[in-house]
Amino acid sequence: MDTVMLRLLFILMAFQLPLCFSFLPGNETDRLSLLAIKAQIEDDPLGRLKSWNESSHFCNWYGVTCGRKHQRVVQLDLNSSRLAGRLAPDIGNMSFLRVIYLHDNKFSHYIPPELGFLFRLRGLYLQINMFIGEIPVNISRCFNLQTLSVAMNNLTGKLPAELGLLTNLQQFVVERNNLVGEIPPSLANISVLEEIYGSQNNFQGLIPERFGQLRSLQSFSLGQNNLSGSIPPSTYNISSLVILSVLVNQLHGSLPHDIGQTLPNLEVLAVTRNRFTGLIPSSLSNASNLNLLQLSTNKFTGKVPTFSRLQNLQWLALGNNYLGKGEDDDLDFLVSLANITALQVLQIRNNNFGGIMPKIISNFSANLSRMFFEINQIRGTIPTEIGNLINLEYLSLERNHLAGSIPSSIGKLEKLYGLYLSTNEFSGRIPLTLGNVTSLNELYLGGNKLQGSIPSTLGDCRHLVTLILSENKLSGQIPKVLFGISSLSDRLYLAYNEFEGTLPSEVGQLEMLGSLDIAHNRLSGEIPESLMNCKSLESLYMESNSFHGKIPESLSSLAAIQFLLLSHNNFTGKIPEFLGRLRLLERLNLSFNDLEGEVPVQGVFQNVTAVSLIGNPKLCGGIPQLNLSRCTSSKPKSSTKVKLAIAIACGFLGLIFTVSFAIFCRLRKRKTLAVSRSSMNIPFQQLTYQDLLKATAGFSEDNLIGTGSFSTVYKGILEQDQTVVAVKVLNLLNKGASKSFMVECEALKNIRHRNLVKVVTACSSIDFQGNDFKALVYEYMVNGSLEQWLYSTDKTVGMQEPRSLNLIQRLSIAVDVASALDYLHHHCETPIVHCDLKPSNVMLDADMTARVGDFGLARFLHDTSTQVDPNSNQSGTGGIRGTIGYIAPEYGMRSEVTTYGDVYSYGIMLLELFTGKRPTDAMFSEELNLHKFAKMALPNHVGEIVDSKILEEGQELTGNHKIMECLIAVIEIAVACSVEMPEERMNISNVTIQLQKRREILLGIGVHRRR
Repeated sequence: MDTVMLRLLFILMAFQLPLCFSFLPGNETDRLSLLAIKAQIEDDPLGRLKSWNESSHFCNWYGVTCGRKHQRVVQLDLNSSRLAGRLAPDIGNMSFLRVIYLHDNKFSHYIPPELGFLFRLRGLYLQINMFIGEIPVNISRCFNLQTLSVAMNNLTGKLPAELGLLTNLQQFVVERNNLVGEIPPSLANISVLEEIYGSQNNFQGLIPERFGQLRSLQSFSLGQNNLSGSIPPSTYNISSLVILSVLVNQLHGSLPHDIGQTLPNLEVLAVTRNRFTGLIPSSLSNASNLNLLQLSTNKFTGKVPTFSRLQNLQWLALGNNYLGKGEDDDLDFLVSLANITALQVLQIRNNNFGGIMPKIISNFSANLSRMFFEINQIRGTIPTEIGNLINLEYLSLERNHLAGSIPSSIGKLEKLYGLYLSTNEFSGRIPLTLGNVTSLNELYLGGNKLQGSIPSTLGDCRHLVTLILSENKLSGQIPKVLFGISSLSDRLYLAYNEFEGTLPSEVGQLEMLGSLDIAHNRLSGEIPESLMNCKSLESLYMESNSFHGKIPESLSSLAAIQFLLLSHNNFTGKIPEFLGRLRLLERLNLSFNDLEGEVPVQGVFQNVTAVSLIGNPKLCGGIPQLNLSRCTSSKPKSSTKVKLAIAIACGFLGLIFTVSFAIFCRLRKRKTLAVSRSSMNIPFQQLTYQDLLKATAGFSEDNLIGTGSFSTVYKGILEQDQTVVAVKVLNLLNKGASKSFMVECEALKNIRHRNLVKVVTACSSIDFQGNDFKALVYEYMVNGSLEQWLYSTDKTVGMQEPRSLNLIQRLSIAVDVASALDYLHHHCETPIVHCDLKPSNVMLDADMTARVGDFGLARFLHDTSTQVDPNSNQSGTGGIRGTIGYIAPEYGMRSEVTTYGDVYSYGIMLLELFTGKRPTDAMFSEELNLHKFAKMALPNHVGEIVDSKILEEGQELTGNHKIMECLIAVIEIAVACSVEMPEERMNISNVTIQLQKRREILLGIGVHRRR
């Protein structure tokens, strides 16, 4: 008998059958399996498993359904129970299971391969959990499986080719994981497959050609991966297709001309952010069920066809292509949209559309909420009937050739959040009716020919965050009501107009304003003392006016000021000493005034490239590089002993005061730090999950800005104050995301610098399913990332500038980033190492100022002697999860985190910025990298390696000695930053100074500043 049993055990082991309860009665096996599952649950906050005890039969336990005949478990439904823990392998013993609903919980660890023993299983729902590891190959043994959903976990590895054995599978859902590799062609064997959802992974390679065999396929969604090649032609013959979404990949090719006939049931066609070319097929109009058509950010050309038959169309996005030819009939297709009552979003920005703005746009659907026409060649006027679009929230017509007056009917658009009309040829007055649009958050009217005064009715726009009226012909006095708009926290730009009178003292009411530009007007009077209340002010531009009097001491309260430009006025008196004590001040221009006396030597005055004093002949002293005359004193000489005694006494008192003040500050900082670290949230505006859900329109795909290892970023508008923000939502299912959130909160709450992305607030909440939700809310950067500007050959959503960077822009960006690193390394209470500096983490604001963001990998150097965070317990590659190509070589040898690592990343990025080559370019290998490539070109061949797009029109390297010298110096600095030995790398403070000098030289010879 023992021999027989032993043989049986060997047979069971050979076939990998479950052993746990093989010799127990079936229902007892199920009971013990359920108890084993309960034993692995670490947290049951809703008490779902309280009934799982001996007081009742297991068939009566919560979430358990048994069959009537055999009293065996056929369904396990514990969805949305907030259960945390592992899924016990014993689940594989309940052999009668047909459906498992465990979605929307917090299960972690691996998916048990024992699930493969459930040969009766038809539905497996494990989505929205925290499972790690690979999809078990054994699942392919569940040959009756119809639905396999493991979306929104932290799964890795490749899709098993054996999944093709699941011949009854209808729904295959693996989106939002970290899966890699190619999509297995074996999935084409599943002839009944209806849905494939695999978006937001890291799949690469080609879409299998055999997928055309899936004749039952209805949903095909593989967006936000790294797929290449073209969509197999046979895919376009799957007439059952309802959803075809491959957005954000590297696919190319063209859409077939008969796509509307071959895919008549299509409702969603999304190919945004790929490399598609050719014409938009006119046959699309035959797909009458189409409600979402996203073709943005590709290379489509030619005329846009009519869409008159698409009566269900809600979303039409054609932006950032090469559509239109600048001709009069380019916009004829808009006529076909007038009768589509479902239309909500119309986006044709950044193309080559010409012609006159058709009046038919006023007849668009009353449901239309967003209309983006900016960066085209559209002429004509805004139709007076534009007020018919009563649900319009965004209207953008910037950078066209529109003229005439701004119609007063815009005042009927009471839901309008953003109105963007800059850089056109509008004339006449600003409509009084704009005051009726009380929901306005951003108003851009700059760069036109508007005349008259600013209407006082604008003071009724109580939610305005940004007001741009610069570069017009506006006149009169600046109305005081503008300064009563307390929501103005971003920019108030009134420069290059004809304003007269004084700057009203009411300006002090704008306590949250970040930038005030009133330059190049006819303003006079003294700087109002009340300006001291604008403590958030980072930029103050007052040059080229007629201001007079002394520079008031009250400006010493502007602790956040970074740019202070007061040139070409009539200021008198001495330069105040406090200007040298403004810690963040980076640029000070006092030129062409009537200032006198000794120039301070501390702070900004130590940097000859940061301060401009020319045109003040009565100034003297300062650092030698300013080349000012020596100061002479007319006071009678005191005896040496008296002077010495006074000096000693003052020094002793100063020492006592300094030490006392330092001790007080240290104690206060410790107290503040202790309080701030006790909370995970950054202490600003409190927001909930519901707030951010509404701000981003339900985290809609149209608001998607980008994705990363731990997060997804959306554009949003906060309902409380209508602020436009970028919402970084942490994917807490990814390992390390929570820690990244904590690190970024800690890094951001105590730092402030003009070249760092400004954090608005943080949110730690729960979603409507009870899951943890964490997000960081940042200032929205309208010009995207440096990555987008450097490499996208097509045009990118959100760009407000032409897709090219000239020499002075690149150099200014380099200075900005270096300034940010200098601040993090040397001017924070605790030095911070960014650890992931690269172009995609450098953002550009509306003025093309660079701002470093994404502090999810940052490290604090609590011990500056070792430059390592003792609390991190990570070093080398274990602690640095940076990006290949930018990681310092010493980290590959498990060296400690240091500021030298950031300098290396900066050097590589600087080379990238000026050569246009990625460090991972195919031309580089183990023998040749970007550093060596640049070093070999020094000094005589730099002109051969720099990006040819960096020079402005009409400039050439040949014969321009100073420009060539500048480029050589920049490449030398970049090479010095990226040498292999950390100690030999250039100091970032010196980098900043040297690059600033080069920028001033270029500006001095007429290379134009960015605008």
